[in-house]
Amino acid sequence: MNNFYNTFRNKKVLITGDTGFKGSWLSYWLYSLGAIVYGFALPVEHENDHFNLINLEKIIHHTNGDIRDFEKIRNVLISVEPEFVFHLAAQPLVRRSYTDPKLTFDTNVGGSVNIFEAVRVSPSVKVLIAVTSDKCYKNKEWIWGYREIDELGGKDPYSASKGAAELVFNAYKESFFENRLHFGAASVRAGNVIGGGDWSLDRIVPDCIRSLQNNRSITLRNPYATRPWQHVLEPLSGYLLLASRLYENQKLLGGSYNFGPDNGEMYTVKDLAEGLVSFWGNGQIETIKKDGGLPEAGLLHLNCDKAHHDLGWYPIWDFKKTVLETAKWYKMVGEGEKAINITNCQITEYMECIK
Repeated sequence: MNNFYNTFRNKKVLITGDTGFKGSWLSYWLYSLGAIVYGFALPVEHENDHFNLINLEKIIHHTNGDIRDFEKIRNVLISVEPEFVFHLAAQPLVRRSYTDPKLTFDTNVGGSVNIFEAVRVSPSVKVLIAVTSDKCYKNKEWIWGYREIDELGGKDPYSASKGAAELVFNAYKESFFENRLHFGAASVRAGNVIGGGDWSLDRIVPDCIRSLQNNRSITLRNPYATRPWQHVLEPLSGYLLLASRLYENQKLLGGSYNFGPDNGEMYTVKDLAEGLVSFWGNGQIETIKKDGGLPEAGLLHLNCDKAHHDLGWYPIWDFKKTVLETAKWYKMVGEGEKAINITNCQITEYMECIK
């Protein structure tokens, strides 16, 4: 896989959603690559989130803000004049989208419109990477992976909002971005991302870790649902590689890209929970009835042939390594190790595998 180590040195990069799980890992990785990183996001939700634990606010230039506020995000782009924009800010939880659908659509669709519009009128931006989700595809529970050309949509508000955000991105790309000189844009769709520092509610890894830390049984609602589990560094490496290639030749690539695990790396929720328990050294797992009757997808994975062909991108860490590094991060932090040291070591090890 072609590396991207030198592309971002001394370049201004704006990341929306830098206080989030993926955004904080991406922000620190770019900082370690020598980028001048700016973040725009809502304040951190949990005291022990990755952003706080690695003290990211003192490492990058962060601004508290809501992507639903067009004037504020526009003013940030005017003052920063970034060359790269990575748009990750979102309402990221499926179950939360049922309890607050308006917030979900306002953020994931309306907020994305604001980002794309701000980029449209910001001449400094050379590359835009718009991050959506594998949930943007209309899930038909089929056994093969979804391709970038497959139907978008979703029954739940979260999935529908991500499909709609993709349509908005494509409209901006076709109407404004394709004919813009020295500019490249792409949307990216990743699988179920796990790793250290995620404490969001209703996510399997944080739920498991809370149970393990408090000596409680891990309860699973849908133990045999399969997901494209991948370590957070996997899709981020794809985003960085794609951004690097677009910067070198803005018209060479574009459209949308999937970043997920190998086809054979399909594991269930129960597999993941058992892997975490195995590394932790103790813990119990039990299955409960689905609460609230909210539907959950049973089978979902991605076809990443386009990323393989266009970028030479392939996943590095398999499922076992992914679960190991995720559990290790939480356990070592719980035992008193500095989160930033563990984060840095995992990024360094991952980058050594790319070389």
